[in-house]
Amino acid sequence: RSKYPGRKEGGGGGGGFTLIEILIVVAIIAILSSVILVGLGPTRRIGRDARRISDLRQTQNGLELYFNKCGYYPGTAQATSPCGAYSGISTWSAVTTSLTGSNIGVVNVPNDPTAGQNYFYGAAGGGVGYVLGARLEDANNPALADDIDGTVFGVDCTDANRVYCLQL
Repeated sequence: RSKYPGRKEGGGGGGGFTLIEILIVVAIIAILSSVILVGLGPTRRIGRDARRISDLRQTQNGLELYFNKCGYYPGTAQATSPCGAYSGISTWSAVTTSLTGSNIGVVNVPNDPTAGQNYFYGAAGGGVGYVLGARLEDANNPALADDIDGTVFGVDCTDANRVYCLQL
């Protein structure tokens, strides 16, 4: 007679999993995970492109604050009012320094989410206008149809290079 009612004596069969069963389950989970991750690739690319476009629009707000203070678009950082003479700039790091160092309330200027890439900035002579650009990952992004094209203030805004540009 068994000490445990409802259980037969001998034969093990304790309801555990064998090593083979566990390995099969782990393999199935790994395959499903890789399929899901591969499927998310295009979604992540579209998300990064949407962020780039949003970052450029956010930077436009900072540029307008700078213009309201100085009467021209960046140039160099202007920590005090009145602003000094216009001095042209043409890099993203320079526009970041101008906006954050001009006491207009801008403490952070976004940059491209991909390491090693920067957004583009070009200014018209005298700071009367500017162009902002970002290289998109998706060559078929519909935003490329609605932006400006060509080379503007030294920034290559061509769709062939997947550069989305905003101009003022």
